[in-house]
Amino acid sequence: MNHLKFCLFFCSVFCSMVSIAADDPYAAKRAAMIKEIEGDVRAGYGYLEKDALDENVIGALGSVPRHEFVPRNMREAAYENRPLPIGHGQTISQPYIVAIMTNLLQVGKSDRVLEIGTGSGYQIAVLATLVDKAYSIEIIEPLGRQAKQRLQRLGYENIELKIADGYYGWPEEAPFDAIMVTAAASHIPPPLIKQLKPGGRMLIPVGSRFMVQELLLVQKSASGEISTRQLLPVAFVPLTGRH
Repeated sequence: MNHLKFCLFFCSVFCSMVSIAADDPYAAKRAAMIKEIEGDVRAGYGYLEKDALDENVIGALGSVPRHEFVPRNMREAAYENRPLPIGHGQTISQPYIVAIMTNLLQVGKSDRVLEIGTGSGYQIAVLATLVDKAYSIEIIEPLGRQAKQRLQRLGYENIELKIADGYYGWPEEAPFDAIMVTAAASHIPPPLIKQLKPGGRMLIPVGSRFMVQELLLVQKSASGEISTRQLLPVAFVPLTGRH
């Protein structure tokens, strides 16, 4: 009888695992991606000033289906630790960079965050799992429309997206607890500094397409003073617009 119960229990667990795999055939690849990212962090790159990602960031990476944010013909490569083209001369960032930038932004459940450069919507989806409200701006209209439809289809109800020049931010919804810019600018846009809440943090790559870009951490003190710190060399597509 005990043997029979064990067999029934084993079959139940096995069937459940098969069901989960069938529901999400990319689950194993997503787990492998996270393991690789964690290994890179432990390798001592130093960018986080710690040897591990925050648990909430790991949870966010595990919950967002990256394969939904790349072109269909690239889905098999969706969980490789590299950037991928998404059309219109744009890319979806390397998962390691997404993880590092998300960790560095240090957002919380009650925060409101602004992203400049929606792209396919992957980074804002990761942030949206960690905050109260997420806003994102995309200047390329076809990408913006596709991202909005995709995020709605996937059920991200706390994301607002608009098609506009991200250099000027979203003044109607400011101030923001955190701002993330996912395209390289020649300088830190003054409108974004103005829209950052006292005590807030902004991450922005600064530099041109053909030169070394540096990811900067911009912090605004409680009294409104601005400080910047170089974090790591990066390679992003340029921030575009009339500015």
